[in-house]
Amino acid sequence: MKLIDARRIWDAAPHNAFTDLAHFKGAWYCAFREGEGHVSDDGRLRVLRSVDGETWSSAALMDWDGGDVRDAKLSIAPGDRLMLNGAVRFLELRDGNKHQSVTWLSSDGETWDGPHACPTGLGTWRWSVTWHDGVAYSFGYSGKDAGGCLYKSADGIAWEVVLDNAYPDVESYGNESSLVFLDDGTGHCLLRRDGEGVNAVLGTASPPYTAWAWKDLGIRMGGPKMIRLSDGRFLAVVRLYGDDDRRTGLCTIDAERAEPTEVLALPSGGDTSYAGAVELDGTVWISYYSSHEEKTCIYLARVGLE
Repeated sequence: MKLIDARRIWDAAPHNAFTDLAHFKGAWYCAFREGEGHVSDDGRLRVLRSVDGETWSSAALMDWDGGDVRDAKLSIAPGDRLMLNGAVRFLELRDGNKHQSVTWLSSDGETWDGPHACPTGLGTWRWSVTWHDGVAYSFGYSGKDAGGCLYKSADGIAWEVVLDNAYPDVESYGNESSLVFLDDGTGHCLLRRDGEGVNAVLGTASPPYTAWAWKDLGIRMGGPKMIRLSDGRFLAVVRLYGDDDRRTGLCTIDAERAEPTEVLALPSGGDTSYAGAVELDGTVWISYYSSHEEKTCIYLARVGLE
């Protein structure tokens, strides 16, 4: 893989981070959190729009009274709608809960309905969403879902539990995840784990996704985003941790052997990662954030497949 270019596309807030990317109705959409810091009480989700990937403008800004909104994730929902999901961190506990998972939906990327806060999302932190055969799937963590809970939804608004404690035999704190489904329905999940001496894991399950087998990938990864390329390879864009070299890196993953191989490092450093990735016409477009230039800013990279 070859880096074609990488450019800064947004830096208006003191801290701009935690991105995702979608190509919807002929335009690019990049969503991310902006606030005073990596963890602050004023987080909002901004959505940018661009026709060519070079000139960007703000299309929407989502906030929550009494909450810090985090981890913007984009997906294309049935009915040709763009979906944005995130998690609200309450500034004051609500019935003993710290978080609420929420979604917004749009037919044009500019006018949004929501936030939709399904009761099943109270006390959980659903992260990325992947649609398969008209159904959305998302792993939740934290609070009542500390052992990992798989949810599904037909409309992105009402969610139900598929499996509770999806990874009880995986030690440490499993949290951020990214799902990919094959044509035969097989699901693969790239899962971040935190704790002393632990690595990321790759999970595999067949429909109805009530039994997952997990394999240790041998390295630590943060902010996972995994897609399947048109040539069949799994590509993960993740935070990689070196002794003095924290970076956003691209890794191919051999699912059978559970072997990741770093193939490219993006211009990045420090507080970085949380990428979105879309393959279009032989090029992988990647949104991510990094603090290697003055402060945390939003970047867009294009990577050619060779």
